Amino acid sequence: MSAATIFACRNVIFALFAVIAMPVSAVTLIVATVNNQHMIQMRSMSDEFERSNPAIKIRWVTLTESQLRQAVSSSIATKNQQFDVVTIGTYEAPIWAKKGWLKPLQLPAEDLDDMLPNIREGLSHQGQLYGSPIYGESSMLYYRKDLFARAKLVMPAKPNWSDIAHFAAQLNDPKGNVHGICLRAKAGWGENMTLLATIVNAFGGQWFDMRWQPQLNSQAWKDALELYVNLLRRYGPPDAVKRGYNENLSLFQSGRCAIWVDATVAAGFLLDPKQNRLAHTVGFARAPIGITDKGSSWLWAWALAIPSDISDVQAIAAHKFVTWASSSDYIKRVVELRGWGLVPSGTRASIYANRNFQRAAPWSNLELDAIRSANPRNATLHPNPYLGIQFATIPEFVAIGDQVGQLVSEAVTGKISVVDVMAQGQRIAERQMRSASPP
Repeated sequence: MSAATIFACRNVIFALFAVIAMPVSAVTLIVATVNNQHMIQMRSMSDEFERSNPAIKIRWVTLTESQLRQAVSSSIATKNQQFDVVTIGTYEAPIWAKKGWLKPLQLPAEDLDDMLPNIREGLSHQGQLYGSPIYGESSMLYYRKDLFARAKLVMPAKPNWSDIAHFAAQLNDPKGNVHGICLRAKAGWGENMTLLATIVNAFGGQWFDMRWQPQLNSQAWKDALELYVNLLRRYGPPDAVKRGYNENLSLFQSGRCAIWVDATVAAGFLLDPKQNRLAHTVGFARAPIGITDKGSSWLWAWALAIPSDISDVQAIAAHKFVTWASSSDYIKRVVELRGWGLVPSGTRASIYANRNFQRAAPWSNLELDAIRSANPRNATLHPNPYLGIQFATIPEFVAIGDQVGQLVSEAVTGKISVVDVMAQGQRIAERQMRSASPP
């Protein structure tokens, strides 16, 4: 055999081995997610997943909360297979699972057992998990300790909304470019209504009574709306209706908010000196209460889920990615890259039991207590028929919450009155429930 023939045969053998070594089918997963810090962090780390799984590539679609909900809801409901992994929350998980829109998840037993019980329950249907939580949260109050000290004010251990109104008035300083208070006011069921619903709960109100009759024309709703609208109009930023979680986070980090009530997940970013030059001035307190503390702080988790209509090949790859993203190994890698203070908390009991996390996160006990005490099955002063704290877990709620949220936004800008919000909101809710199937 000539040298040329041997060389040619060797090349053929090498080529055959290369073909055998190639993945049988390369898979590209399209992952839809929200533009919150923990999700952006996950996106930046996904190349590590790809290196460990060379047959799988990740393509990210990162959207605002409102855009994400619209895009994912449309894709799921119409079964157009636009996404292979979707980011959903504790509202969507049980509803979509019941409709058969999501694939059940089979995570390792040690990961399931480590999940905080009410977070796991909120992402399940009939005991089966359908969303793997990236982080969980309740709500709490953030404030500037230096401004309080300068004004000789003291934050109570259990503040109420009357306290907050007093503090906001005292600390509002337009000339110093500091707003007395910052609150979510961007219209939407997951935006302004998330916070407002907890204020309604705190004043003894609720979305529906036991006969599923809307309660937006109640005195509790009036008290909550007047407080919320007055706080923002008198002491909030002039562009408040353009601001949701991310926008207010940036405003607080820039030193322009004396008080902010929002998600517990913000704590790590506020106390990170790389992201907040005023980190040393940040104080924490529980979410304000009213005549009751029931339902005065919310419960939420952002989670990854897999649509039921994708192919088996895509589903296997998607499940592998979801398992990685919710694993203890992922948490360890976040710690290595960013430290304990920026781990995605609110999901695992083991995180709160870790002394390194406790040292890095002085808010950890407050957050854990808020999450554990948030009871979606008993969240209002008077009995109600629905599951949820800041929302009602029924399909009709999105339309009700979005439309009422728009009315509330108009009240903040002075276009309509609180009485108009109540009257029109009541009619909207009644109309939606008349056309609904029995819950």
